Formats: sequence, structure tokens, C-alpha cells
Amino acid sequence: MANSRSGDTMASRIVRIISAFDGTHPAMPVSALARRANLPLSTAHRLVAELTGHGLLQREPGGEIRLGLRLWELASRSSAALDLKAVAMPFMEDLHAVVRQHTQLSVLQGDEVLFIERLSSRGSVLNHARVAGRLPLHISSSGMIMMAHSPRHVQETYLERAAGDGASVLPLAADLRRQWAQMRRAGYASLPGTVVADTTGIAVPIFSATGQADAALGVVVPTGAENQAATVPALMAAARGISRGLGVAADQAGPHHHG
Repeated sequence: MANSRSGDTMASRIVRIISAFDGTHPAMPVSALARRANLPLSTAHRLVAELTGHGLLQREPGGEIRLGLRLWELASRSSAALDLKAVAMPFMEDLHAVVRQHTQLSVLQGDEVLFIERLSSRGSVLNHARVAGRLPLHISSSGMIMMAHSPRHVQETYLERAAGDGASVLPLAADLRRQWAQMRRAGYASLPGTVVADTTGIAVPIFSATGQADAALGVVVPTGAENQAATVPALMAAARGISRGLGVAADQAGPHHHG
């Protein structure tokens, strides 16, 4: 890919355009898209026209730009997330029928949790997690349980990176290490009020055939009504079923398996 005068490649400019869209910016004029993608307006116009021609973007009747169906079509053809979702969905449906609150499936992406599926009921508690949305891992029970089961060097690299970013909102490294150790022993993470004051996230790890906790299964319930004695075993049973569906031996599918 050719470099621009600023040194970035065509591919990086296209990625910035596509990444400019999110839950709060599903559609926007080209001028706003150029600002969010940090591109000259002329460059944005040219790339938008080309991407629209390929169906990766689409232009609304009012002139705003949004992601095109072609992008969804291509992403849906082959994706590890889709394979995980296909295996997990029957277990998620059974769990959701018992808990009757938000039931969600997620993976780690860098220092964030990416939610790839969620089941909800009318009357469920407020939940900021959205499918294809992200949350910082340290405020998400799913993120914390996946990090708790990550190798020590992965944990330490995360802590070093967070310290280098000056992320004062993070708990102290010693506190995080202590929480991860406790969560790893318990086999689940429970975080009350970290995302929404009156809700509690509870999550358990899902192990892949490599022995890594590559995903997490979680629920979001009203704080004070967690009923962990029933909720945690139901989560663990569902997660073991998903892990077995991913090719993990039955005796290695539970939270006791640390890779």
C-alpha cells in the first residue's frame, strides 16, 4: 500500500475510517468522519466514494455515511467469534432461561473486553455492554476473570502498559494481582457496581483447546439479588459445556484448569 505524505498507508487510512463508527456514531457526514478518522477532507471524500462503491460503506438519503452490509457479509463468512458463538448459543439460551437477566459472551481484545453476543429479557437491569462493543477489562467481571486465568507474564505486561499510560483510574497493581489470584482460586469473578451502580457482573472463564481462557461467559444482575449459590454453578456448568464444544477434554473444561 502506498504511503501518504504523513507516512500512513492506504490500509491504515481505511481502517481509521471504518473504526470511526461506533455505537454513539453509527452514521455521520463525511466532514465529521474526516475529523474522527484524522484525515484531510479531500482524502476522506475520495476513500468514502471508493469504499461506498465496494459496499463497505453506504450513503444514507440525507447524505450521512454508515458501515455497509458488505462489511458485515465479509466478516460473517469466517470468524473465530462466529465459531465460538455457534457453540455457546445453546448453553447461553439455557442459562438465560434460568437467570432471566443479561447473559453475555466476550473475548479479550488488547486491554478491553469485546462482547460478541448477549441475550436479554424485557425488564433486565441496565447494562452498558453491547454486542460488538467494548469495556476496559478492569471494570468488567468478564475481563477480570479472563485476565485472572492469563499467564503471569501477560498480567505483568498489562500492568506495565497501564502504568506507562498513566492510567490513574486503575486499581493499584498489588490490588489487581490479589483480585486475580482470588478469582482464579474461586473460578469466577463478581464485580458489584463497577459499570452501573446497582448491578453486579458475574463471569466465569471459557477454556479453548489450547488451555487458555480465551473467552468468558457472564451475567449482569441486580446488586443484592445475585444469588451466587445458584448463579455461579449455573455459569460454570454452561462454560464447561462450551469448553467441551470447543474441543477441551471434559476433565480440563472447568475453572480448575489453568493452562
